[in-house]
Amino acid sequence: MDVRQLRHFEAVAETLHFGRAAARLNMTQPPLSQSIQALERELGAALFARTKRSVVLTPFGAQLLTHVRAALGELAALPDIARRLRDGEAGRLELSFVSTADYSVLPALVRRYSALYPEVEIALREATSEVQIAALLEGQGHAGVVIAPSGALPAGLAYRRLLIEPLVAAVPEAWLIEGRLPLQAGKLDPAVIVQSPLILFPRRAAPAFHDLVTDYFTAHGGAVRIAQEAIQMQTIISLVSAEMGVALAPASLRNLARTGVRYVELAGEAPLLETGLVWRQDDLTPTLARFLSIAFDGAAG
Repeated sequence: MDVRQLRHFEAVAETLHFGRAAARLNMTQPPLSQSIQALERELGAALFARTKRSVVLTPFGAQLLTHVRAALGELAALPDIARRLRDGEAGRLELSFVSTADYSVLPALVRRYSALYPEVEIALREATSEVQIAALLEGQGHAGVVIAPSGALPAGLAYRRLLIEPLVAAVPEAWLIEGRLPLQAGKLDPAVIVQSPLILFPRRAAPAFHDLVTDYFTAHGGAVRIAQEAIQMQTIISLVSAEMGVALAPASLRNLARTGVRYVELAGEAPLLETGLVWRQDDLTPTLARFLSIAFDGAAG
């Protein structure tokens, strides 16, 4: 069967009159009758019970009509679906992100995009920057929110900054109360913080962030005593709460409240962490193009 035959069947079923159906379809009655007969032969069952005075649907025809209408409705919707897919108003967006972005740029960015394009399916995956970059190079996903790489990106990838923010110290609250970490005007002196055991991402998982923190410690005379390593910011803050050490975290991580943890600004010039978007230059899908436009229209820094 073909679409033409299905439209013929629907017209006759709705008018129950071959003459009126033919007029609706802008054709003569004999070709319409032949089309219906051919369809019935193909289906192996009668669609209509015909007499000289009436045409009625058979029980089989009545049941089939529901499915034919649904199929024709889907066909009628195809041009609009194609347009929305072409224009990035529908489809799928696969986005990965580092754990720090979950407390800074990611929520507002996804919320803005979803509000404008509710028909796009968003698939989110948390991963370190290095894992995201490797996946993009293998053709997986559309874009990633990463900590800015310290060196050049691999060929074929594009990057643009979303946010620059200072690091703050995440410290056990008890250490502040005990005077182990004395404050000066509500801030921590670098010479004090760098003498504390450190909780940090392993370098293999986040080399740019790892080097930013350890370089700060060494620049201020610290010995960089790493007490624990973790690959998620939530875990690092939990370890701070357990008084395993201190951590340097993006200022936006203040949005992650944890009992027993205080976020304190660093005196002097704090290290700056840059977060941005990375994507394949040769794979700009319509949904990704829309996402990038929204991201950079609202990017800070």
